Amino acid sequence: MLSLDLVPLPTARLAFRQMTEADLDPMAALLGDPDVMRHYPQPKSREEAADWIAWNRRLYREEGHGLWIVTLRDTGAFVGDCGLTPQLIEGVTEIEVGYHVRAALQGQGYATEAAAACRDFARDVLDAKRLIAIIRPENAPSRRVAEKIGLPFERTAISRQELPVHIHAADL
Repeated sequence: MLSLDLVPLPTARLAFRQMTEADLDPMAALLGDPDVMRHYPQPKSREEAADWIAWNRRLYREEGHGLWIVTLRDTGAFVGDCGLTPQLIEGVTEIEVGYHVRAALQGQGYATEAAAACRDFARDVLDAKRLIAIIRPENAPSRRVAEKIGLPFERTAISRQELPVHIHAADL
């Protein structure tokens, strides 16, 4: 059985830890930011951010992984979240790598660095055989992150919210 407190290994610039209720302020700011959430149906409320934290804490217990808090190693500053979640797409549940980076820190390679560490965690710790990224077609920065970590475009699908999405995927 996996330890419930496992997180991806630190990268050159980033560290990972589990979310706690104490992360509500930075997570509410992140998930409530219209720029960060521009490819979602709408930004999340503070209550929805609290639900997001609770969902991830449940995933840690039940799956051994979820989205983790990402911080800068040198300062501890909050960067965003990144991790692995089970996602149901067209009747099949697969492990997805997901990421959100504070608007002020976007464009500096943090999402790619964090997502690569999570990909390695999926392969090396979870022994996952496949990894996907579910991305809105117009989200070019997220598509580039997926491609940089070895998840090329696979197909178009329809999300649980009935929106068209691109599935980027690869065997690990």
